[in-house]
Amino acid sequence: MLNSRRKRIGKIRNKQTGIAASSFAVLAIGGMAAGPGTALAQTPSPLGEWQYSAGVPLQKMWQPTIPDWQLRVGAATSFQPRYEGSDRYHVMAGPSLDVRYKDLFFFSSGEGLGVNFAQGENWRASLAAVYDLGRRGHDDPQELNGLGNINPAPGLKLSSEYVVSKDFPLVLRADVRRYFGGSNGWIGDFGAYMPMPGSSKKFFWFAGPSVTLADSTYMNSWFGVNQNQAAHSQYPQYHASAGFKSVGFGISAVWLFDKHWFATADGAFQQLVGSAGNSPITHRKANGVADVSINYRF
Repeated sequence: MLNSRRKRIGKIRNKQTGIAASSFAVLAIGGMAAGPGTALAQTPSPLGEWQYSAGVPLQKMWQPTIPDWQLRVGAATSFQPRYEGSDRYHVMAGPSLDVRYKDLFFFSSGEGLGVNFAQGENWRASLAAVYDLGRRGHDDPQELNGLGNINPAPGLKLSSEYVVSKDFPLVLRADVRRYFGGSNGWIGDFGAYMPMPGSSKKFFWFAGPSVTLADSTYMNSWFGVNQNQAAHSQYPQYHASAGFKSVGFGISAVWLFDKHWFATADGAFQQLVGSAGNSPITHRKANGVADVSINYRF
């Protein structure tokens, strides 16, 4: 009796997963598998790194022949902290862009300019040029006065994604980024997400957790207070060590209006931990972000 009940529960769970996967297939076949491209996506925010490319590695599992060109453009707005660890929020806006060629080259407001240099049916590895807008004192004069600016800087991102199976489309993702200038450090993410039940031909959503680590150079740029900064600000001197920076959870959703127009929405929660959470600059360890975009798919 117990075994038969477990089998029924297993069948129900497999059916729910299958519904979500089938719904995603509709989006993939429509050529819209690229995830939300958020406004100024490379600026640090509680948004999970996986959310910038949600769905991309799943596309070819249901669409073996991918169009040579996939292009979408739009406008996005984001409600996020003035800086990581801030207790005040502001609204940012910018373009949403995603261009892909033969599942090889991509140019995205979220993923950067890059190439999938190695890939299989259920995995890919990519290298991309990315950017970081940094942090300016006038982002929050009340809290950042005397700390100086973290200048905008280019960077390189190495990332990989793996899909467990078509029947269980859990995506595992890892990436590492190195910025040259600005924070001038290393930062990496581990995340996982999958399509959720309740999706349909017009609506689809993903959800999953993430964890972020960084080296001491990056951590001190964003959360440390050196001797000069301590002398010109309200904060005591503080050294931020390497290690875990944050843990988080995110949700990304897509609404299809017709063949060309669609909207995306993202929400994420982030908890700063370790040296980042204990920094005197951090006024709130728990931060959230919400953004929406309207897009046109060619």
